Amino acid sequence: MSEKSIDQATLKMLSKAKADNVSLAWDRLAAQEPQCGFGQLGVCCRNCNMGPCRVDPFGDGPSEGVCGATADTIVARNLVRAIAAGAASHSDHGRGIASTLYASAKGHAPDYPVKDEVKLKALAKEFGIAVEDRTSQEIALEVAETVLDEFGTRKGSLQFVNRVPLKRKEIWDKLGITPRGIDREVVECMHRTHIGVDNDYVSLILQGMRTALSDGWGGSIVATEISDILFGTPQPIKGSCNLGVLQADQVNIILHGHEPTLSDILVHAARAPELLAAAKEKGASGINVCGMCCTGNEILMRHGVPLAGNFLQQELAIVTGAVEAMVVDIQCIMPSLPQVAACYHTKVISTSPKAKFPGAEHIPFDEHNAMEVAEKIVLAAVENFSNRRPERVNIPSDRMDYMAGFSVEAILSALGGSLDPLLNAIKSGAIKGIVGVVGCNNPKYKHDQSHINFVNELIKNNVLVVATGCAAIACGKYGLLLPEAAKNAGDGLRAVCEALKIPPVLHMGSCVDISRIMTVAAAIANALGVDISDLPLAGAAPEWMSEKAVSIGTYVVSSGIFTILGTVPPVLGSKNVAELLTSGAEGVVGAVFAVEEDPVAAADLAVKHIEKKRLALGLEP
Repeated sequence: MSEKSIDQATLKMLSKAKADNVSLAWDRLAAQEPQCGFGQLGVCCRNCNMGPCRVDPFGDGPSEGVCGATADTIVARNLVRAIAAGAASHSDHGRGIASTLYASAKGHAPDYPVKDEVKLKALAKEFGIAVEDRTSQEIALEVAETVLDEFGTRKGSLQFVNRVPLKRKEIWDKLGITPRGIDREVVECMHRTHIGVDNDYVSLILQGMRTALSDGWGGSIVATEISDILFGTPQPIKGSCNLGVLQADQVNIILHGHEPTLSDILVHAARAPELLAAAKEKGASGINVCGMCCTGNEILMRHGVPLAGNFLQQELAIVTGAVEAMVVDIQCIMPSLPQVAACYHTKVISTSPKAKFPGAEHIPFDEHNAMEVAEKIVLAAVENFSNRRPERVNIPSDRMDYMAGFSVEAILSALGGSLDPLLNAIKSGAIKGIVGVVGCNNPKYKHDQSHINFVNELIKNNVLVVATGCAAIACGKYGLLLPEAAKNAGDGLRAVCEALKIPPVLHMGSCVDISRIMTVAAAIANALGVDISDLPLAGAAPEWMSEKAVSIGTYVVSSGIFTILGTVPPVLGSKNVAELLTSGAEGVVGAVFAVEEDPVAAADLAVKHIEKKRLALGLEP
């Protein structure tokens, strides 16, 4: 078991699952091996019914598909389709949040009042919307309408592109990759990758970049900004994480997925006196709401709700035998959950019309009567408590406290309202640079190990880490999100952290909140009068697995930030595409990808890149 994870709670539940004869992601991966080599190289094409075609990148077999598509075309098309799917996922999340704001402003979603009027007015001004002598409801309605127009905009480019430095905008304009509209770019990706349309790998990759930028500087920012307006802008807050947050004597409800419209209201519903009374009638001492994955990050940083784990722990939470309901909405939810739940008493409750799960109970969520639906879901969990089988309950004791909620506003507040202290720390070398660590878990790699080893190496070298998503949860489980973790940092970073009373790794939210990282990067570049690509920054996804991560990595590189992938993407079947992404893009967008599975070696790449950028800025390496 020890080769599967470094997390003790995970190892304990892996052993329990084996004893309970429950199949998990690791078992299903083993059943797939050896995985298709053509698929791993990206040289399979299923884009028309003359196929599926596969080409041999080594020259021993067919070099073209039936239509004549080469390895370059097939690999590029597959990559671009993955970018489109990832961008669509994050951006549809943003659309859902914006639609909730619209419904709230129209008076149709009374359970969602505006929580942050300051941010609402700031966003309105950014879009040129008048705020004087207007109610927050009037402003919110116009903001919602204007933001929703961004998905199919006809004005030429997305509004949030104006946050990036002028030099970066000029690069995008010259390349023709300035994102025009979120939906427009996704649709164009799908059109270009249809048989008989775009066959040039360079042209395809450029469209992939434009589509990814519509996510990073469009849909994801929409999701982050509107979530802050509706649910409150995060401020530093203490929380706890890992499977040990489950309570043996309480009704345990896990909220898993990505959209905070449901999870935020469920947190409030679970505190209703009548539902707490119902839980006590069933023999429970209370109701314990916990998060999982990005939904967990959302409710942690706004409400301090405990976080049960990251992506590869979702099945294991059910294996504890102590979960009454796993409530899911969209994204990163394993279809296996109802099958695992069938071995215990857990109810899997799906809520989104976009995500149905055979074997799950479906309770459709609607923001127009949000509290009513939320209370129905909580009551279903409460009623299930009496079905718990005590002999099958085994909750690991492993849990860790941590500090989360470092929004852009929170970081500025910690710095006294200005970026100057951070810039001075970078200039002095106390902080050599900043690395954003993001992404998923992948059962092909030892769970959490790449995240933790990579981050530890960075902070030892005085590199400040900002983290989101499952990577942030991994850091939390190992104490890296506590101010005390600064004792493991280099002298300069440790001094900064102790002075500001912050951890060396800053939790910035869920996957869509990578937009916060990009906003900070743009603000630093604007403050220094340089391009983002000139800064001592890097990005990394040590254990990524999803199409969303493909889009994220592409918009980070397209924004000028060197990005390291810890798992190998399916592009090696085309030498030209691989070279474009890992070397050629440097002369085009000022940044490239690197692939390094060894986290210590990956950290060394990041540190050397940061030192090179410092020298170019005239700073000591």
